[in-house]
Amino acid sequence: MSVTVLVGSQWGDEGKGKIVDILSEKYKIVARYQGGANAGHTVMIGDKQYILHLIPSGILRDDVICVIGNGVVIDPNSLLEEIELLKKNGINVEGRLYISHNAHLIMPYHKLLDTISESGENKIGTTGRGIGPCYIDKFARKGIRIVDLLNRTELEKKIRANLKEKNELLKKVYEHDGFDVDVIIKEYLEFDRAIDKYIKDVPAFLNQSISEGKSVLLEGAQGALLDVDHGTYPFVTSSNPTSGGACTGTGIPPTYIDSVVGIVKAYTTRVGNGPFPTELTDSDGEKLRKIGAEYGATTGRPRRCGWYDAFLVAYSQMINGITSAAITKLDVLSSFEKIKVCIRYELNGKQLKSFPATVEQLSEVVPIYEELDGWNHDISSCLSYDDLPNKTREYLDFIAKHSLIKIEIISVGPKRKQTFYK
Repeated sequence: MSVTVLVGSQWGDEGKGKIVDILSEKYKIVARYQGGANAGHTVMIGDKQYILHLIPSGILRDDVICVIGNGVVIDPNSLLEEIELLKKNGINVEGRLYISHNAHLIMPYHKLLDTISESGENKIGTTGRGIGPCYIDKFARKGIRIVDLLNRTELEKKIRANLKEKNELLKKVYEHDGFDVDVIIKEYLEFDRAIDKYIKDVPAFLNQSISEGKSVLLEGAQGALLDVDHGTYPFVTSSNPTSGGACTGTGIPPTYIDSVVGIVKAYTTRVGNGPFPTELTDSDGEKLRKIGAEYGATTGRPRRCGWYDAFLVAYSQMINGITSAAITKLDVLSSFEKIKVCIRYELNGKQLKSFPATVEQLSEVVPIYEELDGWNHDISSCLSYDDLPNKTREYLDFIAKHSLIKIEIISVGPKRKQTFYK
């Protein structure tokens, strides 16, 4: 039995989709435990690029079963489009994709409320896909789950109760006509018929599979610093991407988990608003964005780019219990003469011993850098750790030491063959 949690160790966009694809060769089941269609995972197989939002990228391997857990919020249109995309590319999902009957559904009013919220003064920088409002309803005990689709009478009752509140708000405050309950019910019952063959009691399935000795990889979306409890609040997502969220999002007890793999980008990026101590707004930042193609897989938004932040990753290591790390996009740094790494923060002239608890503090910290020599060599064709230039290996040793991580997987490009174990 092997149960591993895979987490993003920064602000997301670390390349989890590719590493899930690589690791899934060793696992029978890959399960997604939180988030929604606001997370895009990109995988290159040969010259073909796949961008997945809800379905784990393990689906690209024929013998892997993929699971969407109860911690995920599901947009029906996005899920059906993704299933259809895979089928068109010759990838069979029937009998290989299971969806938790307890997963919550994103409703049309969630998307509208998300868009309205982002048009106000206190912008978080969300994708506007209804993720936050759906989680709000979940924790307010007003959510609509997949299991609710089985009983039309109860479904109509719950949606009418929600719309009474939502429509009143939309009409009186935002001058919107509101939503028609019958239209929504028809749409979601059609969705139920389309996905009925994929619905599963996920906790029972996963626990039974583990008891039979099957290996499971638990996949998070976004990154640790976007965790609603442990991230840079309020500029965070609405769920728990950290390793602790894997248990609540799938129904697997923590005693089954034996390792946590942290995905770390060789530099730092962030999408959306919020403090970013090592952000570069100069030519180096633009160079990182251009070479690294740093644009959101879901929205196409340009990512903010900066030097590697070891102090931040060390914090992520602590809250996730990272046992090994995969470093991605190392090749992007190949043309830099000098490379900086943030090793600690200072605030008001004093060295911080722990990661700041508030965004106000984080906005004011001074990142303290160590400067390393670059390697000025294209490493994208390297097939092993020994193939890497000495300066590249020195960089890896340096960030591992200051981040308190053990690097075991190295990626030097977007394709499968451009990844190897140390």
